[in-house]
Amino acid sequence: MDINDSEAESAGPIELVTDLSEIVAQCAASNLLDFAAQLAGLVEDLKALAARPIEPTPTFSEADDQPEAGLSDITLEIEPSIQ
Repeated sequence: MDINDSEAESAGPIELVTDLSEIVAQCAASNLLDFAAQLAGLVEDLKALAARPIEPTPTFSEADDQPEAGLSDITLEIEPSIQ
């Protein structure tokens, strides 16, 4: 039996629940901080994308065809930002 087991046996059930709820609260807070950091990174990526002009790249079905002004002939290339 290690020290933690003997402490758990001497502690009452209410103390164990309190300890577990504190641990759960700390884990939840840590997870929320991680999630907030990921959201902040996403916001920065979106800001960078919004600042870049969208440059359409026309695609041709045949070499002799001329590009027409239509959405079906345009493809967009979006590159992720590197932080």
